[in-house]
Amino acid sequence: MKRVLRQDRPQGEYPEGHKRLAAYSLRVLAPLLLVVALVAVAVAGYWLKRPAEAIAVPCADPLAGCTFIHRGAPVSVRFLARPVALEAFGLSVTAANVRKISAEFQMVRMDMGFNRYDLHPGKPGEFAARITLPVCVSGQRDWMLYLDIDGMRYALPFSTR
Repeated sequence: MKRVLRQDRPQGEYPEGHKRLAAYSLRVLAPLLLVVALVAVAVAGYWLKRPAEAIAVPCADPLAGCTFIHRGAPVSVRFLARPVALEAFGLSVTAANVRKISAEFQMVRMDMGFNRYDLHPGKPGEFAARITLPVCVSGQRDWMLYLDIDGMRYALPFSTR
């Protein structure tokens, strides 16, 4: 088969519109690559920052207090008043040799958004915070208290009934 060359165009030159096509491809491809890169960064950030699995701690009555073991030392958790939505109550945690404690409140099987409190140290080994729970329009009252004690996460269920 014999190849026929166009006589009106010298060998090695590109057809008209070739630069316009390349610019169009770059205009479409560059934002697409940027979006893919941003999504990859967001997924990696979520994956690396996801909370650690929580250790379940049974707590029959948080008003009376609950005790569990954290790294070989006892930890005591107590609500200073019965939790009621939109009313502040105190949370007290006693733990020896602990630097930082935070508390996160989530409803069971329902995301309530960002609801995290850093407990403030008082006397040595004592931490406290004033907590206000949001109201749930569904009427559900079962909550989970996630305590983060120096990077270890504990889950304590309770109810506002």
